[in-house]
Amino acid sequence: MATPAGQTKPNPEFIFETLNAYHRTAALKAGIELDVFTAIGEGARTADALAKRCKADARAMRILCDYLVIMGFLSKQDGQYALTSDSSLFLDRRSPSCFASAVGFLTHPDLMAMYQDLTAVVRKGGRVKEGDGMADPDNPIWIEFARSMAPLQAFPAQSVAEILNAQAGEKWKVLDIAAGHGMYGVTIAKLNPNAEIYALDWPRVLEVAKENARKAGVEKRLHTLPGNAFEVDFGTGYDIVLITGFLHHFDPPTNEKFLRKVHAALTPNGRAVTVEFIPNEDRVTPPVVGAFSMVMLGSTHAGDAYPFSEYERMFRNAGFHSNEHASLPAGPQSVIISRK
Repeated sequence: MATPAGQTKPNPEFIFETLNAYHRTAALKAGIELDVFTAIGEGARTADALAKRCKADARAMRILCDYLVIMGFLSKQDGQYALTSDSSLFLDRRSPSCFASAVGFLTHPDLMAMYQDLTAVVRKGGRVKEGDGMADPDNPIWIEFARSMAPLQAFPAQSVAEILNAQAGEKWKVLDIAAGHGMYGVTIAKLNPNAEIYALDWPRVLEVAKENARKAGVEKRLHTLPGNAFEVDFGTGYDIVLITGFLHHFDPPTNEKFLRKVHAALTPNGRAVTVEFIPNEDRVTPPVVGAFSMVMLGSTHAGDAYPFSEYERMFRNAGFHSNEHASLPAGPQSVIISRK
């Protein structure tokens, strides 16, 4: 598909494609829900074979798969379809790295509805309705998030645990704020048999974290703190506080107040570990990371994708004396390790 890069003369094609971009979301969603990628991986390579395997119409399947070829998710030669390296790794359900389940959250009707009147959102400066923001109390969408997004977070969770040297086995008390699926705390517990994890989230969301802890065999070391992260008493004595995918929902003053609470909960040598989408100072690069601010514009009242300089300011204002920033491998997220 066309892009504006390298255009030498005016061309409306990119505008046309962008206005029809919802077709791309719909096509990928259908491909995942019909298990097209798994079916191709198992050997169904023609439109007829795929239609039979996926219980669909052959003509419609051919059109869908051709569109997935155009998008770059499949290849096609002599009427036969094949997986690309990305779709083989991430969309074939037989792959241990598959995160096709993310479609449940990322295309959730409530989430997509938040962008139906972006004009009004921009005029107001955030969510138009007061009661349906992503950060509103006990929003049921977070149960879907916890169930759908765990596979997608397996890589960054593993990377964070290794950066912290969890495998060294030090005795740790770990607070996992807005734990959701619980993968960050669970992964630390898997690598460190001496780590006790305290997962904080809404009660129904914590049920998903407990399920994942059971699957990992660490359920006896996962303790729950149900409730609102701004209101629950954290307690004290934490060696590690995990703040993963949380701060981007709020404005800097709200974050600074919250981080002072985190600071008070840490041991004197404790560390706050933040995982976020952190764009460069220009706020538009890397493109995938810079674009995350649009996710926050549509789905929160005051959230944003903050560059590291702004996070550093928030943490220092909250009492942290040093902040180290590093990109995580195999994904767009970054980690900030802040020392008390």
